Amino acid sequence: MKRIYDWDASFSLRNYTAADLRALKGKQKLTQTTANSVEEAAAAADAGIDLIMGNAQNTKAAREGAPHLFFTAAIALPDFPTEADVLSAAFEAMKDGADSVYTARGPHVVELLAKEQIPVMCHLGLVPRRCGWHGGLRAIGRTADEAVELWKAFRRMEDAGAFSVEAEVIPAPVMEEISRRTSLVTMSLGSGSGGDVIYLFQNDICGEDTKRPRHARAFGNIHALQEQIRAERRSALSAFREAVHSGSFPARPETANIDDQALSEFMDRIARESGT
Repeated sequence: MKRIYDWDASFSLRNYTAADLRALKGKQKLTQTTANSVEEAAAAADAGIDLIMGNAQNTKAAREGAPHLFFTAAIALPDFPTEADVLSAAFEAMKDGADSVYTARGPHVVELLAKEQIPVMCHLGLVPRRCGWHGGLRAIGRTADEAVELWKAFRRMEDAGAFSVEAEVIPAPVMEEISRRTSLVTMSLGSGSGGDVIYLFQNDICGEDTKRPRHARAFGNIHALQEQIRAERRSALSAFREAVHSGSFPARPETANIDDQALSEFMDRIARESGT
């Protein structure tokens, strides 16, 4: 563990720092997943995941669940439209314990954050919210011209001061060649094993949904458990209603009692007072 002070001047420990991740580039494969709650962060930590990433507003929860994991706070594209908004959100997330900040914005925003010495993760390849420029959801870099343009985009982000990149749905051979030539720590999401970090959303890993992207693999089946819970909830509620209607609930073990002498005295007294 590395000893650090966070942006709130609080002493803490981290499994990795930005400097560590740069030093490990090309030498050691790491894992990253999402964490947007205390439980998700704690599960990632308990499972030995190296890095976690979540929405900036969930930084405190992620930090509570995984106090020592390197956490990247994502500043959602549509929620912080101006540069001032982005900078404010970044400072707040870093104050809450984030170790880096993610943005899907262009080099000008990356540069804005990097000038404040915030480790910045950019986003290249398939950026889903901007997929209309590429004709929809598809891999980016499948032609030589497109792959060269992608490489140039990596270089622009390097020049802007980015520290790492979410590299999404890039052909694996292209990702491998770019990753070994760029100084950016590459987080491969659907881009093969050539990245420095293999990244997958926690809901996909755990099988929380029946539909997943082609690049994702479910290593669990939480969806089946959720369906079981859903069915069990309705079964229990129906059984409760039927028990009430049949008179079997509440039964003697589920009700408070009074001894016979006290009950007799009570009934005598209210009979006198009520005249009945």
